[in-house]
Amino acid sequence: MDDKKETAILYVDDEEPNLILFKALFEKNYEVFTASSGQEALVRLHLSSDRIKAVISDMSMPEMNGVEFIKKARHHHKSIGYFILTGYGNSEEINEALKENIIHKFFTKPFKPEEIQQAIEEFV
Repeated sequence: MDDKKETAILYVDDEEPNLILFKALFEKNYEVFTASSGQEALVRLHLSSDRIKAVISDMSMPEMNGVEFIKKARHHHKSIGYFILTGYGNSEEINEALKENIIHKFFTKPFKPEEIQQAIEEFV
């Protein structure tokens, strides 16, 4: 197993087709965990935080948006790199999260896999 494959990432999105696509695009280089809600992602992080190096979360999800989820996750898992993926472009909440170093970067849908991979590589 090469070093990249030893890096685990977590992708959070409430839409199943997005989870499937993301995993298919990145599983060649990373161990990919997925979660369909912020709450499920918090449980996954608790169980695998020793392996997960980066988290990419959709911004718009029911119950808990991406920034809300990341704020909760960072409370217990500060050494992980956090990124937002949004279909709606930049927002005031995303700008604040960037300023406060809650997230490292945000990406817009449709995303470019190489852009996400580069950001992960720069963080890990």
